[in-house]
Amino acid sequence: MVIGLLADVPVDIDRDPARLRAIQELTDPGYAAAQPGLLERVWQWLGQRISELFDALSGVPGGPLGLLLVLALVIVLIVVVRLRVGKVGRSATTSGEVFSGRRRTADEYRKAAEEAAARGDFADAVRDRFRALVRAMEERALLDVRSGRTADEAVAEAGRFLPDLAVDLTAAARQFDDVHYGGRPGTEAAYRTLSELDERVQRARPVLADA
Repeated sequence: MVIGLLADVPVDIDRDPARLRAIQELTDPGYAAAQPGLLERVWQWLGQRISELFDALSGVPGGPLGLLLVLALVIVLIVVVRLRVGKVGRSATTSGEVFSGRRRTADEYRKAAEEAAARGDFADAVRDRFRALVRAMEERALLDVRSGRTADEAVAEAGRFLPDLAVDLTAAARQFDDVHYGGRPGTEAAYRTLSELDERVQRARPVLADA
């Protein structure tokens, strides 16, 4: 009878023994094996994020498909703007200045052009040979010495005094702009053409602008 009464009495476990029993249970290999692995937890997290994203898209007109159409339009707009800005930038740079850095003589530019051509760098060769051409015309007083002059301005002014070479000078300015500002590769043929034109300009006799 006494034993039956004792069996009905609730068993209370102290806090410390309960904590020890919980720790023992958690450290049980069987309990750890029942937990999801790292990869499974990552997939669960991704699934939850995707679910939250689709829940957020539910308020967008057209749902996910509508969002995809909006993103496509944004991408197309970005491409169009980049192409347009690129064209404006290229057209703006074609009117850039001929000279930059320290001032050099025509002979110094010719030497730099020859060295560039010798190592196969015809972009630099074209640039420096055209600069030699313009600087030589300044040294002969065919052009006034002025900073900030563009290639087109230089050949337009020089063409007034060298009308027989005006067309070739304009073509030379275009070669310079294409290589220096347009990013086109320089060629040996372009360099040779500029070298010959430079020599012809040196031999040419200017005429009066009003003649």
